[in-house]
Amino acid sequence: MNEICEKFKITHRNSTPYRPQMNGYHTTIRTSTGATPYFLVYGIEAVLLAEVEIPSLRIIQEAQLSEAKWNRMAKAFNRKVKPRTFKPGQLVLKRIFPHQNEAKGKFAPNWQGPYMVHRVLTGGALILAEMDGEVWPKAINADAVKRYYI
Repeated sequence: MNEICEKFKITHRNSTPYRPQMNGYHTTIRTSTGATPYFLVYGIEAVLLAEVEIPSLRIIQEAQLSEAKWNRMAKAFNRKVKPRTFKPGQLVLKRIFPHQNEAKGKFAPNWQGPYMVHRVLTGGALILAEMDGEVWPKAINADAVKRYYI
C-alpha cells in the first residue's frame, strides 16, 4: 500500500472508525429518506471534487430528472395555452397596467375599452383604434388584450 501511495503521490490518512467526514457519509443516499444527509440539511447536493471534471451517475441522473421535469411542465403548459388570433375590425378590451395613470387601486377596473383592432402585426402585436376611428401610434401585444363580446 505504501508503494502505491508513493508512486501516485497520495498522502494516506488513517481515520477513526465511524467517522462520517472520512467515509463519505454526507454524500451517500440513505434508504430511509431516499436522499443524502447533505441534501436534507442544505437543500442541494454536495459537489465532490471528483465530479467537477467527470460527472458521476448521480449528476447524470439528476440532469435527466431535471430535463424530464421541464418537459412535463412544458407539455402541461402547452395543453392549456391556446393561441390568440385577432382580425381587423374585432372589438377588444385593453388591460390597464399598474404603471399607467388609469390604475387607481384595488377596486379600479382592470380593463379599458372597447377598442377596435385596426391592424394585426407579426409576432402577436396589434395596432388598436378608438371607436371614433383614431388610430393609436404604438402597437400593443396581443397578451394585453382580450375579446370584447357584445
